[in-house]
Amino acid sequence: MQFKPTRAEGLARLATFTQYAGKAYQERRNFDIDASQVSAVSQLSPWLRHRLISEQEVLTSARNQHSLEAAIPYVQQVFWRGYFKGWLEQHPTVWQSYKSQLAKAQQNLSHGYAEATAGQTGILCFDHWCHALKNDGYMHNHARLWFASIWIFTLKLPWELGAAFFLEHLHDGDPASNTLSWRWVAGLHTKGKNYVASADNIEKFTDGRFRPTGQLAQAPAPLVENEEHLFVPFEPAQNEPNKPHLLVITEEDCLSSFEVDPRFSGVLGLVSPEASHFAKTAVQNTVSKLGGDTYVGHHWSKEITLAAQNAQTSKVITPYIPVGHVSDGMAVAANTLKGHGIDLTMSTRAYDIQVWPNATKGFFKLKKKIPSILEALNIG
Repeated sequence: MQFKPTRAEGLARLATFTQYAGKAYQERRNFDIDASQVSAVSQLSPWLRHRLISEQEVLTSARNQHSLEAAIPYVQQVFWRGYFKGWLEQHPTVWQSYKSQLAKAQQNLSHGYAEATAGQTGILCFDHWCHALKNDGYMHNHARLWFASIWIFTLKLPWELGAAFFLEHLHDGDPASNTLSWRWVAGLHTKGKNYVASADNIEKFTDGRFRPTGQLAQAPAPLVENEEHLFVPFEPAQNEPNKPHLLVITEEDCLSSFEVDPRFSGVLGLVSPEASHFAKTAVQNTVSKLGGDTYVGHHWSKEITLAAQNAQTSKVITPYIPVGHVSDGMAVAANTLKGHGIDLTMSTRAYDIQVWPNATKGFFKLKKKIPSILEALNIG
């Protein structure tokens, strides 16, 4: 399975898949089939995750070939990504709690953790998904739920370690979708409602390839937490400078629509050393096309300062960076930049402005708004 981190590759895959975004996707989207067969899912998530292609482009492509009624399962799946990002943005302490609990879990790794991450648990389907994840950087969405359920309830490992394992290996590893999906399986996102993998369900949706009879936890209780994560309303950042500025590209948004703006006088790519190869290359490809350089490391404030000086500007703009590792790093850099007289601002895309404020509780609220959001964005 090949995932080339270029916009051209993402657009090519979108063009190939769109014809199947209706009935074919609706009927077979939950099936994790053998790699030798053509999947019913788009596998566009790595390009969407880093915005080499945008949600608007994907939704427009689907609506150009299908009615909303026919394509609604696929359309909703695209909106789930926006729901998770908007929800975490408005409940930021969830991310901080995850990092804190992860650090504690990493200090006391068990033998079971080593077996799970090596794909040596003896549960054939789980071990298969583990090896495929590390080899391909991808896992079918239904398999991710089964994997997380087995990790939490059968192997009884901390969910934070599993979430971190996914982020380490997935090309589409996203702080919001990944963290909240693991919490949903555990019974923490929708409190008291966990997702429990069963042998029957796995057999059905793997076309009989796997049936872990007697190996999985039966009716486990959902996890609980004592923390309350307060709601913080999302306020779009739209402070675009009206003077020449330095454009900063991160793995959160590689869609270089800003290149038409004659006001930017330089471009810099920033990537943390921990980022996946897909993420690093996506940023590098985007920035090189714009005539800039990419820095891989942790000293972001220093690199931004030098690039701004070379561009002869004190104004820096970047596409909005949502809650996650990149946001954490940029927050540290921003404090230092202020001391150097450099003004860092962000710009929020129209899609996020429409979607994120509706991600306050469950997905149902956003689901009801989908037709009006599509209309506001002139899609279909």
